[in-house]
Amino acid sequence: MRICVFCGSATGTKPLYAAAAADLGKLLAKRGITLVYGGASVGTMGVIADAALEAGGEVIGVIPTSMTDRELAHQGLSELHVVGSMHERKAMMAELADGFLALPGGAGTLDELFEIWTWFQIGVHTKPIGIANIDGFYDPLIQMVDHMVAEGFIRAHYRDFITIDTDLEKLVSVLAG
Repeated sequence: MRICVFCGSATGTKPLYAAAAADLGKLLAKRGITLVYGGASVGTMGVIADAALEAGGEVIGVIPTSMTDRELAHQGLSELHVVGSMHERKAMMAELADGFLALPGGAGTLDELFEIWTWFQIGVHTKPIGIANIDGFYDPLIQMVDHMVAEGFIRAHYRDFITIDTDLEKLVSVLAG
C-alpha cells in the first residue's frame, strides 16, 4: 500500500503543521504503508520523509529537475525519481499511489489536490482522497467547495468522495481501506 501525501516546501507559521507531518510519517511507517511525496528535504515534505525513514518506513520521492536545487532533493530516500516537469511529477506520484492525502501547504499542494480530485471526477482513477484539516487550516477551502456545490458547479457526490478529518489515524484507515 502506498499513500501519496501532498504537503509544503515550507513548514508554515505554526509548529503543529510540522508536528502533524512528523506524526503522519511515523504512522505510515508503523502501518507498513509506503510514503509517496514530492521528493524534497525541506518544509513539511522533508519532515514527513525524515519521520517515515526514521521509523523504518519506505519513502518514494518524485521531484522535477528544475527543483532539485531549489527544493533540495532528499538524498536519503528509498527511491528518488527525478522527472522533467511538474506535470510528470504529478502523473508519476498518481501512478505510484493507492490513495492521496493533503496536509496543510501552499499553491503546489492545492494544485496537486485539485488535479487528483479532477482526475477522479473525470474517471481517470477511483483512488481515495483525504484532507488533513489540521487546526482548521482547510476550513476556508471546505467552505468554498461547499459553495461550489450549492451553486451547481460541483456535484455533491464528488465533494463527498473526499474524506476530511483532523484525525490522522482515521484518515489513514479510510485511505488504506
